[in-house]
Amino acid sequence: MRSSEKQRQPNIPEGSSQQRETVKPSGYAGAPSYPPAQIAPSSREAQNDLLERMLEGENLRLAYNRVVQNGGAPGVDSVTVAELQAYLKTHFEAAKAELLAGTYKPMPVKRVEIPKPGGGGRLLGIPTVMDRFLQQALLQVMNPIFDAHFSWYSYGFRPGKRAHEAVRQAQRYIQSGLRWVVDIDLEKFFDRVNHDILMARVARKVTDKRVLKLIRAYLNAGVMENGVCQRTEEGTPQGGPLSPLLANILLDDLDKELAQRGLKFVRYADDCNIFVASRRAGERVMKSITRFVEGKLKLKVNREKSTVDRPWRRKFLGFSFLSNKQATIRLAPKTISRFKEKIRELTSRTQSISMEERILRVNRYLMGWIGYYRIASAKSHCERFDQWIRRRLRMCLWKQWKRVRTRIRELRALGVPEWACFVMANSRRGAWEMSRNTNNALPTPYWEAKGLKSLLSRYLELC
Repeated sequence: MRSSEKQRQPNIPEGSSQQRETVKPSGYAGAPSYPPAQIAPSSREAQNDLLERMLEGENLRLAYNRVVQNGGAPGVDSVTVAELQAYLKTHFEAAKAELLAGTYKPMPVKRVEIPKPGGGGRLLGIPTVMDRFLQQALLQVMNPIFDAHFSWYSYGFRPGKRAHEAVRQAQRYIQSGLRWVVDIDLEKFFDRVNHDILMARVARKVTDKRVLKLIRAYLNAGVMENGVCQRTEEGTPQGGPLSPLLANILLDDLDKELAQRGLKFVRYADDCNIFVASRRAGERVMKSITRFVEGKLKLKVNREKSTVDRPWRRKFLGFSFLSNKQATIRLAPKTISRFKEKIRELTSRTQSISMEERILRVNRYLMGWIGYYRIASAKSHCERFDQWIRRRLRMCLWKQWKRVRTRIRELRALGVPEWACFVMANSRRGAWEMSRNTNNALPTPYWEAKGLKSLLSRYLELC
């Protein structure tokens, strides 16, 4: 693959909706990426040439560019994304021959645990870069076949669909009078996917037996943990490009069941909310849908987390709603607490970094955060957050000015009266308390000059 091809990236702007969704509190790590829209003629669904289409040069080029753009950690073979081009030059032809012969064996995924926003960890399975490349190529030819038949109300990890649209659809349901929600939580969904049921759903539209065998091989590739490979009898590991599409294929049966019953719902990956007019109706729906999910799909509904409640008491994709007629979108309480937790981490006094680097990290987080949560009514929150963040930074700055003479020198340079410099510098109060007292010496314009970005200003720009 030529180096010039490596530089030609698909035209997806930085900070686009696809990228933002990868950082939402409950989103998948390793979400799939799609090339420019590809619509496969429906007549081709019955043909057995899907593998050949997967291995076409243009499709492989797009897959390569996407894997390089997405980056990520190496798999069990330790080959990095930066080494992928050289690796393909020496290994791809052999892999292609095995794919065409139906003998290709994917390598096990590497088990990695990442922290969940609410505490605990989420287990990911990181494929090798070669397998990520092949999965991406397969995704690009499979997705047009399946996506056209998915429910309009399925929003997760689909081209042209965004989390914001799911939240706004939920808002419209509430505005229409459906002011109860059946919030269904699927317990360890990705770990419990039944391979036989999933493959039966895939085989409805994929007739190329080599592709079916390849997908089954990926499902059974196993997990490498602490040097020991364990075969996977169920589940589809999060972390590979293909997994979210397979999840949507399986859960499409749930979507069709809900639609057949005339129920109003929104689903984002395994996060499904059904909107009804009364608690009694919600309880009936909860019982019947639980039977369907556990009986037909062989998944497990988490009865402790699943409930029938008012939408404004629940969280959906990091958002909630007000109980007014407009069902105004607001920040969920957990979203606010997680935001503060992250800012406390970024402005921790124990970090030995320069103020410039600290502000850079804070800015990066703030702009990504508000880019996602901009659809909420959050003006007052943003204003308070800005004030609180500046106080946190004043605390860090005061902590850096450890010595009395350093404090006097810095305060004097800021134009603080001489007597006030001595009083403040010799204060026995802690850094957090002094962060309030130094507000006049370190006002908003000071931080703007340092490059600190305002949540409120960005929020108003985006609204």
